[in-house]
Order: sequence, then C-alpha cells, then structure tokens
Amino acid sequence: MKDYRYLPGVSTLVLHVDSCVGCGSCALVCPHQVFALRDKKAAIIDLDGCMECGACALNCPVSAISVTPGVGCASYIIQTWIKGKDAVIECC
Repeated sequence: MKDYRYLPGVSTLVLHVDSCVGCGSCALVCPHQVFALRDKKAAIIDLDGCMECGACALNCPVSAISVTPGVGCASYIIQTWIKGKDAVIECC
C-alpha cells in the first residue's frame, strides 16, 4: 500500500525482534502490509506504511510490538480512501 502515507519518518511502531515468536499475527492483521516473516521472525518491511491503528500490537501474543496511535493518524488515512485527499479534515 505504498500510495497511502501521512507523514514519512514519524511512525512510533517498534518491533522487539528478540521477543518475537514468529507467529505471523502482525502480518495477518496489518492493513498496510507493514510486516513480513523473515527467518522465522517478524520484520518491519514498510515503516512509513504504518497508520498506527494498533492491530499488530493488540494481536501479538508476546507483546513484541509497541505503537502509540496519533502520529500516523489512521483517521486521516482512512478518510483519504473514502473522500479523497482534497476533502480530508486534518489530524489533531
């Protein structure tokens, strides 16, 4: 989903690879395909694609992922899908 971005280089997404058990839940639930499994562990492959929805962190069974919603502003990104960029209300 390389077409959907808010601000580059500001995502708060953090993956603690040492804690990862390689279940793949993060890759399954991420709407922007930010994660992939590599060498039996999760890997962030598109950090700027993260809209900070928190689905990955909520579904990680070992809490190997943290994200603080706000900067990526899922609301803004979802509005661009629905209304287009010209009709979007800015994030708080």
